[in-house]
Amino acid sequence: MMKNNKIPVLLFLSLLILFLVGFQSDDPRELTSKEKLGEKLFFDPILSKDHSISCASCHRPEFAFADTSAVSLGVSGTKGERNTPSVTNLSGRPNLFWDGRSASLEHQALQPIQNPIEMNLSIVEAVKRLNDNNIYSAAFQRIFKGPASDKNLSAALAAYQRTLETANSPYDHYINGDDHALSAAAIRGRMLFIGKANCNTCHSGEDFTADRFKSIGLYNGKDLNDPGRFAVTKDSTHLGDFKIPGLRNVALTAPYMHNGMFKTLKEVITYYNDPDAIVKNGKNRDLALSKPLGLNDQEILDIEAFLRTLTDDRFTKLN
Repeated sequence: MMKNNKIPVLLFLSLLILFLVGFQSDDPRELTSKEKLGEKLFFDPILSKDHSISCASCHRPEFAFADTSAVSLGVSGTKGERNTPSVTNLSGRPNLFWDGRSASLEHQALQPIQNPIEMNLSIVEAVKRLNDNNIYSAAFQRIFKGPASDKNLSAALAAYQRTLETANSPYDHYINGDDHALSAAAIRGRMLFIGKANCNTCHSGEDFTADRFKSIGLYNGKDLNDPGRFAVTKDSTHLGDFKIPGLRNVALTAPYMHNGMFKTLKEVITYYNDPDAIVKNGKNRDLALSKPLGLNDQEILDIEAFLRTLTDDRFTKLN
């Protein structure tokens, strides 16, 4: 009986590995586009100093390309500084990272590789590794008509990330005419999101982000001391400002906020309902959060139900 039970387990693990590497082949002739090359690179630990982690180690497909830890671990188990955001739906975003320090996916793509607390590999060494690798050197020649370089490495990774757009959730089905795609609770939650809870002021547009920076009161200069956008701009009015994240697939990307301090969507909504009850005297807190929202328990649950409808069908099948 014990031996027979091992077979389905081994089969499951084999299928999982195949999924995580995107069914990629080691035949460079099958790497026919920037997107396919970028996908292979995204899942390959060759881009970390000790070959221990890849981009996908922190941006995990089954969690909408986010992570499940408050902060992720880099090479040698080095603890990161901020929560790993999802890399879905980033095409066209004017600012990337929590502090907005990158203005393009191409620029963003190389930052984790060379960050000493993440993958800790110089771009010079990364490019050398790729050119010394028969599969990658052939693929770069085929696709870019030349050897690997920092420019075409970033172009390949960015091209793959642009394939991670999602717009096929129950919410999308609902707004496209399927009146039965959302539960009654989710429909109530949507109206609260737009109205009483005022979420739509910041989480607007197709991807539920206004592409701005806001302080929601999670900086006090003491135990909450990440300065956010200020670290980039050196403008004191930006202390505690962070990029407003999109909300697509948000039910899969816990824990939440730049520091991962909230474990559940309910905790997030409860915070917005009355910030002072959780973090007193947060500096530069947006005026829209100056008063409690006055949501009751059922309304909080309804908003949570709505947020769960933003999960794309491709991820529902994995969870």
